[in-house]
Amino acid sequence: MSENAIGVFDSGVGGLTVLHELRRLLPGENLVYLGDTARVPYGTKSPETVRKYALQAAEFLIAQRVKMVVVACNTASSFALQLLQQQLSVPVVGVIAPGADRAVRLTAHGVVGVIGTDGTVHSDAYPRALKALQPQVSVVSVACPLFVPLAEEGWAEHEIARLAAEEYLAPLVAAGIDTLVLGCTHYPLLKPTLKAVLPPSIKLVDSAEETALVVQQLLTDRGELNAQQNGCWQFYVTDVPTRFVRVGSGFLGQPVEPVERISLPACPTCSQESPQGRLS
Repeated sequence: MSENAIGVFDSGVGGLTVLHELRRLLPGENLVYLGDTARVPYGTKSPETVRKYALQAAEFLIAQRVKMVVVACNTASSFALQLLQQQLSVPVVGVIAPGADRAVRLTAHGVVGVIGTDGTVHSDAYPRALKALQPQVSVVSVACPLFVPLAEEGWAEHEIARLAAEEYLAPLVAAGIDTLVLGCTHYPLLKPTLKAVLPPSIKLVDSAEETALVVQQLLTDRGELNAQQNGCWQFYVTDVPTRFVRVGSGFLGQPVEPVERISLPACPTCSQESPQGRLS
């Protein structure tokens, strides 16, 4: 099944929001998802460690003979995307550029907010991407560390989530943002809560949705869209799958299966900052 599939990886379950959008937009595509659950979260790791983990995950997906790799992790997209694009023999799509592009097109007053994990916010990946597209844009970033555990516990619309959102978003509203980028793949689950807290004039940018649109366009341009009606999916994790299955089912709204536990082999280029070969 994995041959000619789209490969997707994340440090855990958050990337399933990207997988959900890919399935919704591209129902004929086969999908292979890898959650590096043994080493989650990536957001607390050094850039060098994230690059190493991302290369190992990508090498595993390439071994499944996928036609494209989607980095469904904001931290890995921040620190490892360029390296993966240089090294892999298939197209590689991250989640930051699609969201940034949409935000620039939506903002009316040039004030964009970004929420994400500590790692994503401290990387400045979104401000760089936004300013590369529109140098005059003003970017206000806030880390929201409680949102991930709330989403994973199924409390995305709980009163606790609303109170946390009020605290996290207050500086963004005070700064006058008119567009808010959800810079973590867990955060689409919190959209109802965020909309309830934010003024209705502030537009939300869901990077998972935007990434799926970029994948669709890229496959169309390359003539690689799968014409079948119902694609399949396969899940791999690097630790005991019990929690992944439970939490992931809530993310997808359906059972997460089949799931296989695997070990990621050390890749030959992981210890190098700028390896020259291409994984194929």
